[in-house]
Amino acid sequence: MSIFLKNLSILVLSLFILTGCNENSKEMVDLIIQNGNIINLESGKIEQKDIYISNGRIKELGNSNEIPLYKGNKLINAKGKYILPGFWDNHVHFRGGKDLISNNKNFLKVFLANGITTVRDAGGDLTPNVMQWRKSISEGTLTGPDIYTSGPKIDGPGATWAGSLEVENELDIEKALDSLTNLKTDFVKLYDSKISGELYLKTIKEAENRGLITSGHMPFTVNLNETVEAGIDAIEHLYYVMKGCSYLENTLTKQLQDRTIGFWEAMPLLQESYEEGTAEKTFASLKTNNIFVVPTLHIGEVLSYLDEVNHSEDSYLKYLEDPFIKTYEGRINGALKASAERRRDRKELNAFFGKLTHDLNKAGVGLLAGSDCGAYNSYVYPGISLHKELEAMVRVGIPPIEALRTSAFNGSVFLKKNNDYGSVTKGKISDLVLLAENPLENISNTQKIDFVIKGDTVFNSKELLKLMKEAEIEKNINP
Repeated sequence: MSIFLKNLSILVLSLFILTGCNENSKEMVDLIIQNGNIINLESGKIEQKDIYISNGRIKELGNSNEIPLYKGNKLINAKGKYILPGFWDNHVHFRGGKDLISNNKNFLKVFLANGITTVRDAGGDLTPNVMQWRKSISEGTLTGPDIYTSGPKIDGPGATWAGSLEVENELDIEKALDSLTNLKTDFVKLYDSKISGELYLKTIKEAENRGLITSGHMPFTVNLNETVEAGIDAIEHLYYVMKGCSYLENTLTKQLQDRTIGFWEAMPLLQESYEEGTAEKTFASLKTNNIFVVPTLHIGEVLSYLDEVNHSEDSYLKYLEDPFIKTYEGRINGALKASAERRRDRKELNAFFGKLTHDLNKAGVGLLAGSDCGAYNSYVYPGISLHKELEAMVRVGIPPIEALRTSAFNGSVFLKKNNDYGSVTKGKISDLVLLAENPLENISNTQKIDFVIKGDTVFNSKELLKLMKEAEIEKNINP
């Protein structure tokens, strides 16, 4: 053998040995996701990367065309798949009393099977159960999404929703907020059925003084700018934003205070008096004060057409127990008994809210995707309704990337959890969804889920179907 060939052989052997040593010396991680198309929710750019996951967090991102940085106990080849943070449903309700505890708990699997790794519970009467569920989920003994909860809502005496903390004076405000602090809730949810305008505003101010996050409805006896100035952090639903866009807001507020008109009577008047200039000022105020808006478009559409759409064959009914379905009757009967004029007004309002949502987004106001699923909200099903909300946003003209941003990205910012969630970046908790097709091309592709990663637990498509099947079986065990 020539000296050249002998030296070449030695060099190749040395490189082989060195490579093997480097491979053996690599640190082990729990999971490697290779060759996936990561969607950057801020820029909209897509990059092919490898994701290294250890102890429930993203340890590192690496270039797919380079030598792997770590060895993995598990490996997912994500070639051709699109990766996003796990979805957040930013407005759900766990409620309905003791008869619905089992069905509410069962929904946890349905959420996760739909790629929803976090939910924001916007008030209910099952707080002790919710607290136990989220503890069990964090300990790994229960399968479901992370739960952030307001606990009981704050309202006035004789509150509409069971379990509400009733505020009738300033001392009650202190007691209510002390109660929520002791419960270790994640934000304060205000409701508008009975609370006075004065105490509503004082409750927001006191909560803000305590450093608590606030969101809620708004009594029509106050103006939107008063609510903004009090310091609210998010407005649930669009009725209250619409009120702040009316050139007749002051006049109508006075009539509402005097009870010469009611909430639903005010709706067409506010819609007719919507003024672009007033709306622009309102949008600018919301944006400047970093106030999020939760449009809940999907539920608006469903409820607006209860008189026309037959839901008896809906596939998701099989996940609901009979007592849960019974809670739907109130809204259904109300829709069927409504006058032709009221039905027409409801549909026109629904269309108007679509335009309002588009304009809010265009003005740079932060939106939160929330389904408002829960007992009493007819045919708005846990899990799938979040995807329907994203579709509704896109239908009204919001680009898919911006609609996607309203889920995990904006949700984590609102709850001040964006150091841990909201993007596929180093150091974040590894709650991820892997989609078979690109949601930027068609928003309905958010439903084409191949994998859900919850921390360091992997659910493939078969396991996700199994979760849905278990939810159906367990529902039948608890008729």
